[in-house]
Amino acid sequence: MKEFSVMHDTFSLERIYNTSPTRVFAAWADPESKANWFAKADEFDFRVGGREVIRGSEPGGPVYASIFTFQEIVPDNRIVYTATIDMGEKRISVSVITVELQSEGVGTKLVYTEQCAFLDGLDSKEAHLEGANDFLDKLATELKPTN
Repeated sequence: MKEFSVMHDTFSLERIYNTSPTRVFAAWADPESKANWFAKADEFDFRVGGREVIRGSEPGGPVYASIFTFQEIVPDNRIVYTATIDMGEKRISVSVITVELQSEGVGTKLVYTEQCAFLDGLDSKEAHLEGANDFLDKLATELKPTN
């Protein structure tokens, strides 16, 4: 009989971006802007009930599919979505993700919170933390003013 397991974990990351909540929100909502700092989506429908789908693989490796479903969108304030990640035909994690935007002086404080269920030891908090830190750092580059 096959062993099944679920590991639950939650983490939050904060960033301050030197731009308005409107600009930060737009970077999440616009597929062209988002593709500059996050993996380019195969499907992008930014509305409550809409989905963002990303598929990809390393050479010779399994195909990964990430499907994000938008549950709540409050412009310039918050985005709540669910995420599933599959490795081939095997589901490896399910998450609820909240992105909160708050005015902070002349900038924006972004709070990214992920509540995760990692399935059968095939995914980890460390992998999600590394990925989130990477794309939030790339978002900072996307939001820098162009002169």
